[in-house]
Amino acid sequence: MRRSAVAAWVVPALLAAGAAAAADAWARRAQDAGPRPAQGADGPGVPGNVPYDGRFTFARIRFATLGGPQGWFEGHPDVKWDHDFPRAERHLMHIMADVTLLRPYLEGGNIFTLDDPELMKYPVAYLCEPGFWDPSEAEVLGLRNYLAKGGFIIFDDFFGGHWYNFETQMRKVLPQARLVPLDASHPIFDSFFHIEQLDFGADQRGRPQYYGIFEDNDPAKRLVAVVNYNNDIGEYWEWSDTGMMPVEPTNEAYQLGVNYVVYGMTH
Repeated sequence: MRRSAVAAWVVPALLAAGAAAAADAWARRAQDAGPRPAQGADGPGVPGNVPYDGRFTFARIRFATLGGPQGWFEGHPDVKWDHDFPRAERHLMHIMADVTLLRPYLEGGNIFTLDDPELMKYPVAYLCEPGFWDPSEAEVLGLRNYLAKGGFIIFDDFFGGHWYNFETQMRKVLPQARLVPLDASHPIFDSFFHIEQLDFGADQRGRPQYYGIFEDNDPAKRLVAVVNYNNDIGEYWEWSDTGMMPVEPTNEAYQLGVNYVVYGMTH
């Protein structure tokens, strides 16, 4: 079976037990998520993280929100970094287990701040809503060291003017780094699934764009960060078992997620 064809059954597999009605989706999401960790209340890391045991575990980055919480989200302060948690990572890890030889932790993932030494045990990290990302000096240094030691980070879920804050914060981390536009010819889009075009998911917020940061600013070297701008692949992962999102772009979002993890694990 061609890798590009595998995704045809990815989302139907999640929907096999029957899609929930839209009216029930929010209630099921809240029930799945359980209590949310208190942002900034307990120092690096989050109580309840599963201990490192050698398995691949999804690592989500927690950060202070620029300007503080942005109102309320599902009954708690909207701190941005926890959007789609934990259903997005739980669903992606089940897909990884189904279509690759990776045997990941399946019940979600762990949450770290960028200055947590434990993060160094996790080769791939995910940071959503970087338009509101406000790292401390220690976190800036932590991310710089993480990337230098072989870590790979995915930035996701931001649109429009949010770019300016993201770029400002990345300049603190890697002052000389260039954000290079990526097209489908880059190896990350062929690391597992063969992705031939990157136009899916366009809406009123703009056409999705993809950027990379390379080691030593050399496109022939390792990609240390991938940036999903004007896109939110975590949203597709989260809702993929509800019938609320179209199947085709959801499959494309899973293809990207699988490729990102495989690339990060093999480079």
